[in-house]
Amino acid sequence: MTAIPSRHLATALRLGPRELITLIGGGGKSTLLFQLARSLQGSTIVTTTTKMGEFQTGGFEVFDAQDFESLPLQKRHEPVFIRHGVRNNKSIGVRPEFCDEWFEDESICDNLLVEADGARHRPFKAPANFEPVFPRLTTVVLSVIGADALGRVIADQCHRPLRVAAVAGCSPYERLTPQRAATVLTAPNGAMKGSPEAARKVVVITKVPAHDDDPLTASLVAELQASLAGAIEVVSVEYEQLG
Repeated sequence: MTAIPSRHLATALRLGPRELITLIGGGGKSTLLFQLARSLQGSTIVTTTTKMGEFQTGGFEVFDAQDFESLPLQKRHEPVFIRHGVRNNKSIGVRPEFCDEWFEDESICDNLLVEADGARHRPFKAPANFEPVFPRLTTVVLSVIGADALGRVIADQCHRPLRVAAVAGCSPYERLTPQRAATVLTAPNGAMKGSPEAARKVVVITKVPAHDDDPLTASLVAELQASLAGAIEVVSVEYEQLG
């Protein structure tokens, strides 16, 4: 599988004219969120249903959810970032029901991008009981894993390492093999736990070398393609500064 630049992700995903895209996982997910927002056609709202760093706004105009609702709601030419205020240097997420309401009203936006969990800057994770927080109308789920998690010790490289290890069926002090990563990405209690049934589901592998062969990434792609039987798509993204 050929890795693509992140700026071409929207094209590679063959997105429709209106999408509610929810991103989960690690591996530079927030950076990918904002890159994707810049590359979409039409008006776009970017938000979160969890917490993000106060200054992780993509350089977009920022609205408080309550202030946004008091404004004349209309499509904007540039992406906007919406949060429910700031507390302890964190942007507070909006309720998923707000996302559904904004997306249902075609006069507000064409696309809505949502970050639905956190990874504390780690390249891979498994969700806690209370996450991810999906909007009901999500049309596409992007489950992100950084290629730099592969072959590394789970406890050193993953967020919620005990959960990763439990789903993978190993010790947190063992390495995250492609087989174990594929198990976590596809298990019912794994990375996409609770995702809306009707949504397209895509595993996005980030930080993939653009030119050099990466046997661990190739093995993960093969494991996913063998186990998923087309139920979940796979896209790999070139190594960029996706921190």
